[in-house]
Amino acid sequence: MSTISASADLALAADLRVTLGRAVRRIKAERGEAGLSDPQFNVLAILLREGPTSPGRLAEHERIAAPAMTRTVGCLADRGLVSKQEHPTDGRQVVVSLTPEGEAEVQETRRRRDAWLSARLAGLTADERATLVDAAELLRRITAS
Repeated sequence: MSTISASADLALAADLRVTLGRAVRRIKAERGEAGLSDPQFNVLAILLREGPTSPGRLAEHERIAAPAMTRTVGCLADRGLVSKQEHPTDGRQVVVSLTPEGEAEVQETRRRRDAWLSARLAGLTADERATLVDAAELLRRITAS
């Protein structure tokens, strides 16, 4: 790889990092009725995707301390978005499950985010949208590695 190419790759990497970060923050600004924080929404999304689990597993998944996840789960339970039941084999633990209200919040947040992005895509030309189709595939490949 030549120095010019390496330099161009570094510049592209920096531009993509900044641009993708801004895009993610803007999309995440679209929220459902509950106005959840990102960590709270992430817990609901994990439960929807993976099913009931313990706060410890949720903490591992999100790479945060167990006490922080316990507080997050408590807030979500207080709002009726998750429920907590005794663990079937370990009375010291609980199992966290998504409630129908929690599932509705995930679906509404995703709908709003998709609608916001779809409205922006509608303002692009067919060629620009085709470029984004290609870019999405490239980003999937990059993130899978």
